[in-house]
Formats: sequence, C-alpha cells, structure tokens
Amino acid sequence: MYTDKVLEHFSDPHNVGEVENPDGVGQVGNPICGDVMKITIKVKDGRIADVKFRTLGCAAAIATSSITTDMAMGKTLEEAQAITRQQVADALGGLPTNKLHCSNLAAQGLHVAIKDYLAKTGAAVKGAGSPAAEGAE
Repeated sequence: MYTDKVLEHFSDPHNVGEVENPDGVGQVGNPICGDVMKITIKVKDGRIADVKFRTLGCAAAIATSSITTDMAMGKTLEEAQAITRQQVADALGGLPTNKLHCSNLAAQGLHVAIKDYLAKTGAAVKGAGSPAAEGAE
C-alpha cells in the first residue's frame, strides 16, 4: 500500500514538464517494468536553479520523480548528486518493496542529468563519481 505522501505526489506531482534550454538531461528507464523518466536541469552558480521531469510509469515512479525534483531544487550540484534512492523513498514515507526500483530510477535520472551538465561544461563536482554520490545504485 502507498503512503499518503506517495499518493499526494502522484495525484498532484510537482515540477512536471521540461526545463527550457536545459543545461543537463537525464533519461533512464527500467526495461522490466517499463518505467521511463526524463529529468532536465538548469544550473546557475553551481546550484540547481530549475528541475523538471516527465515520467511514463506507475504511481510510485511519478511520485519519486516529483519528490526527487523537490529535493534537488536549489541544491548545489554536489548536494543534488548525493541524493540517494533511500533518501527518496524515505521522503515519501517509504515504498512497497516491489516499488523501490522507482526511487532508484528517480535518483539515477537526476545523477545522469548532472553528469550530462558536467560533460557539456567540463566542470567538476567534488564527490561526483563516489559510491555515496552515485546513491549506492
């Protein structure tokens, strides 16, 4: 069963859409369940100035995308890169065991968008690439 927080973010998701002229794009998917997420970011002064998502998937996939974008907004790239799948699940009050992969996808999509930004700009983020920064994926 889903928590009230999951249902809230599923029925009224935050940050839906795509950032115009994004600085970074992360698209991830799970071939087993069919969930696909695209997260776009705008970076200003080393911080996530805007972040949006488009997700095709179940209630948990949409809710984790929504909460992940909330968690990343305004964070430094280092802080956003350190968001883990467990933190995403915890922010939603937990997820059923068979839906934990959704929080993994949301965190991974954010990390891929940040990596895309870094690759495009040649910038570096302290801690990027470490197991903690990868969200223990």
